[in-house]
Amino acid sequence: MILQGDAQFINLSGITLLFPALVAFVISFFTSIAGVSGAFLLLPFQVSVLGFASPSVSATNFLFNVIGCPGGIIRFIREKRMIWPLAFWITAATLPGIFLGYYLRVRYLPDPQLFKFFAGFVLLYIGLLLCRSSFKQVPPPKKVHQDFSISNILYGWSFIEYNFQNNTVRIATWTLALFSLFVGIIGGIYGVGGGALMAPFCVVVLRIPVYTLAGSTLFGTFIASIAGVLFYSLVPLSNGQTTPPNWLLGSLLGIGGLCGMYCGAKFQKKVPEQWIKMILSFIILLVAGKYLFPLLSITSK
Repeated sequence: MILQGDAQFINLSGITLLFPALVAFVISFFTSIAGVSGAFLLLPFQVSVLGFASPSVSATNFLFNVIGCPGGIIRFIREKRMIWPLAFWITAATLPGIFLGYYLRVRYLPDPQLFKFFAGFVLLYIGLLLCRSSFKQVPPPKKVHQDFSISNILYGWSFIEYNFQNNTVRIATWTLALFSLFVGIIGGIYGVGGGALMAPFCVVVLRIPVYTLAGSTLFGTFIASIAGVLFYSLVPLSNGQTTPPNWLLGSLLGIGGLCGMYCGAKFQKKVPEQWIKMILSFIILLVAGKYLFPLLSITSK
């Protein structure tokens, strides 16, 4: 079976059309619990399983985010766990980085081998960050706190502050903005909207509870991904050609992601934060090792 999208052909070798949607559902269900869309794991799936390694794979990842992220966002809004000032700063600072990231991707990383090498290092960074956070303090299994309400939200040009589970969370907005800009650059190159990097940074460095963060990072990923799809579809490469997403594949992945993120956001309150970090760090490091070690062994010969 072949998926066609603007001169890109992906031979699924008899795999049904439901398979990409199912993979996207499973991945996004678990990753959305931590405020990540799952695009960073769908990229190696597209490259390694579907054999889709052209620059258009990044645009297809962005399309997945555009379709899938509203599932989690809607759920977090319904539960009144969306912090709009936080979502605004993440989004406003990430978007400019997407422009530069797009240019770097099509100018310096068009070769699939180089792309895998870069992707492996990005995944390795995320995995180590999550792993460090997971094992720093591992509490004994216990029932998750039942009060997930967010109250007393205050904000200004230099801070965001709110109360959550009897604690006051204060965020320096300029620190958040600077890293969001960097994340936008990486997200533009990698085609993930930045959430995969933003979420672990906010949890580990800024110490933002993931239960209050997930909605904002998914919203930032959603807006950044709209820009990503537009750039890849409308801005030509040096040869005058654009690199739009594979619309059918991106839609199939997006539908699976939409359902997965909604269910993951709903299920989030039942899962201890440390457990989610452990699962994610294991998966990410596994994929990073698959990409990096074969390439390093080749270059060392």
